[in-house]
Amino acid sequence: MEDEVDRLVAAWRRERPDLDVEPLEVLSRVSRLARHLDRARRLAFAEHHLEPWEFDVLTALRRAGTPYQLSPGQLLTQTLVTSGTMTNRIDRLAKKGLVERLPDPTDRRGVLVRLTEAGRRHTDEALAALLAQERALLGDLTAAQRRELAGLLRVLTAPFDNTPA
Repeated sequence: MEDEVDRLVAAWRRERPDLDVEPLEVLSRVSRLARHLDRARRLAFAEHHLEPWEFDVLTALRRAGTPYQLSPGQLLTQTLVTSGTMTNRIDRLAKKGLVERLPDPTDRRGVLVRLTEAGRRHTDEALAALLAQERALLGDLTAAQRRELAGLLRVLTAPFDNTPA
């Protein structure tokens, strides 16, 4: 079985035999897969009237467990955006009725962001749709191949995830 990356690598080996293009065999596939995954995610979210950034914030709250709330700072850490961006996102999600702001009982100046019931429902439905899309993307792999691929990708991503920003 040949894919677009095989053709790309063959062309570079022909045009630049002096270069070791082996990294392209892995990372170009990861890049192409990321684009396919982005499309699948956008489709799953659009069916539930959510943008990817909305899903990121809502799922961070949902994963927090009951009562599904986090501080804006905790949301920043999980979604890797600036505080100004997070404020804007919280405002927009609150306007849609998916989150609410509450006073932080441990900090008189602080607030907590809590998932509303509508937000929880939207999040759960969008997550189920996303998992169906992702399951389809992985459909040709056996369970053992999925575990092996997950382990190999973990080796590549762990240094990025465990390096202070």
